[in-house]
Amino acid sequence: MSSERLSPPEAQCFGIMREIQLREALREAMAEEMRRDSTVFLMGEEVAEYNGAYKVSKGMLDEFGPQRVIDTPIAELGFAAIGVGAAMNGLRPIVEFMTWNFAVLAFDQIVNQAAKIRPMSAGQFGCPIVFRGPTGVAGQLGQQHSQTFESWLGNTPGLKVISCIDPADAKGLLKSAIRDENPVCFMESEIMYNRKGPVPEGEYLVSIGEAVVRREGSDITLVSFNKMVLTALEAAEELAKEGISAEVIDLRTIRPLDYETVVTSVKKTNRLVVIDESWPFASISSEIAYEVQKYAFDYLDAPVLRVNGADASVPYAASLVEAWMPNPAKVIAAVKEVSYV
Repeated sequence: MSSERLSPPEAQCFGIMREIQLREALREAMAEEMRRDSTVFLMGEEVAEYNGAYKVSKGMLDEFGPQRVIDTPIAELGFAAIGVGAAMNGLRPIVEFMTWNFAVLAFDQIVNQAAKIRPMSAGQFGCPIVFRGPTGVAGQLGQQHSQTFESWLGNTPGLKVISCIDPADAKGLLKSAIRDENPVCFMESEIMYNRKGPVPEGEYLVSIGEAVVRREGSDITLVSFNKMVLTALEAAEELAKEGISAEVIDLRTIRPLDYETVVTSVKKTNRLVVIDESWPFASISSEIAYEVQKYAFDYLDAPVLRVNGADASVPYAASLVEAWMPNPAKVIAAVKEVSYV
């Protein structure tokens, strides 16, 4: 299956498709939910007058007005706290961070308040809030602007974590996130906002916690998420030329993580390589490797291998960024290593 397409079961449920950008799919999701539910609102840096740092919220101020599309000061901890308080009192905020790198300043609210308020209040308060923005490397942005946070956030009970770049998935998953009664961290990609893909017209949701098989295969399973799915698919195309059939799984959701789809694939292919942009230590790829050896050990014909970003902060020089990142060549090398064990 092409990276541009939904899985067959989902596609059959949807109507007419049209090609739109990821940023447009995200905008449609937010606008549709704001029209449907007056308690939903958007806040963040430059989301209103400037139409969003990446133009995701273009035109939303004109439609919904300044009480529902709200520009905030450059104070992530402060406006995240306002969002948490609003969610505790019956509203459904969407809090946009210009980048998840800046959201580190707001982790006290995300991790210590939003994720914990339901058990701390014995269920008296909920926190239906979405924190969203881009994560990961986006070129020469330096060490403090090039980090991935799925493993940080996925380590926190009480949070749901979504990480995707397919436009149709992004729309359906964001709508599901906005309707969810729990705090959801929605991870995007700065360099994928202009990526086009077929998105169904009209109302639809994509279930949180379900991975999708992007390409069927029989010899090895490649698992990834966010923009590294494209790296896995490119590697699979090259491997096919050499007679190696790779199955590619897009996790889409990090917490809850769909172990069943991964394990089912490994039981078929008997080999696994996980592609994960984040640092190798205590990463999502580490968790997947553990779960597969726990539930599919007897099916493995070779050790699970991981292709991660380098175990170092992301450098600035373009050549060093390229060397730091996972790429198809590294994935192919890992596949061949486990194929000949």
